Amino acid sequence: MSLPPLVSPAAELTVDEVRRYSRHLIIPDVAMDGQKRLKNAKVLCVGAGGLGSPALMYLAAAGVGTLGIVEFDTVDESNLQRQIIHGQSDIGRSKAQSARDAVLEINPYVTVNLHEIRLEADNVMDLFADYDLIVDGTDNFATRYLVNDACVLLGKPYVWGSIYRFDGQASVFWAEHGPCYRCLYPEPPPPGMVPSCAEGGVLGVLCASIGSIQVNEAIKLLMGIGEPLVGRLMVYDALEMTYRSINVRKDPECAICGKNPTVTELQDYDAFCGVVSDEAVAAAQGATITATELKEMFDRGEDFLLVDVREPAEYGIVKIPGSVLIPKGEILSGAALASLPQDKPVVLHCKSGVRSAEALAALKAAGFSSAKHVQGGVIAWVKQVDPALPTY
Repeated sequence: MSLPPLVSPAAELTVDEVRRYSRHLIIPDVAMDGQKRLKNAKVLCVGAGGLGSPALMYLAAAGVGTLGIVEFDTVDESNLQRQIIHGQSDIGRSKAQSARDAVLEINPYVTVNLHEIRLEADNVMDLFADYDLIVDGTDNFATRYLVNDACVLLGKPYVWGSIYRFDGQASVFWAEHGPCYRCLYPEPPPPGMVPSCAEGGVLGVLCASIGSIQVNEAIKLLMGIGEPLVGRLMVYDALEMTYRSINVRKDPECAICGKNPTVTELQDYDAFCGVVSDEAVAAAQGATITATELKEMFDRGEDFLLVDVREPAEYGIVKIPGSVLIPKGEILSGAALASLPQDKPVVLHCKSGVRSAEALAALKAAGFSSAKHVQGGVIAWVKQVDPALPTY
């Protein structure tokens, strides 16, 4: 469905702006009126990472007058494979400041507002209120539900994207005209069920594909042209090179935008999504050791089995010496339990400690009462014990 323009046109374009945006201006659907609307628009990008990088760059190039950047992280070397708004010299810098500098290099006529904060329930409403449209570049469920709920309560359109390995998705959630994110995903997946990009990986160029689609949708909404992805989910498979469009209906029983909403204010989204399950938290109590303590166990010659519950590709990057690979899924399914010793302790580890805690809960439930897991996983081992090993 076509929608009216989200913003009114600016008063004028300068001579320099006409030159800069000339290839837009000669498109009949854009023309001077559409470009003036972009100039007058205020768009907030949540995140300056994989999706935020191409989104910010193309929003700036397109001539969106005001760009807000919500980002509290710093640039890490592992970001550079996909977060193209940052460069080698930006390692260690604030991502927000690095992104601002890149945006202004692309288009000095853009006003950039930096919000170097963690987006939370107590600041999101005031922050979103100053913008016409929200582009979501986050990679965790808690923030997605937070962004969605704030947008519904404020009546703002929410341009969403998601990436994982070779697969991408994008949609526009706008409760006034169609479904919201909760209509598509009423409940978050169980903790640990869906790996993050840090755990499962992502093809770098996939970020550009989905981020560009997000910008395309934002431009259409701001100008009031074309058929935006309201009520549709676009699914992209980069390996098969296919795009599918799936219709998404507004859920009349949706907790926040349905006929009788039960969510009328923001909530505790970390608790709602559960970063780690209650079972994993309980299992880890009194059964967690540090990387340094693991090293001491090796030095004392203790007899135990160190199990790495990551995936084979991760194990090939870096491993703790003496560990054996048994992916978490094989432990949760029970397939690996028969191969684990009952006569000596089992110590689990993963990349950061989340997956190993989930696997620990499964072992405890199966009767492995002496099992433990390593807090911080292989990342902690590299930092605390062997800095010569690589991280990812």
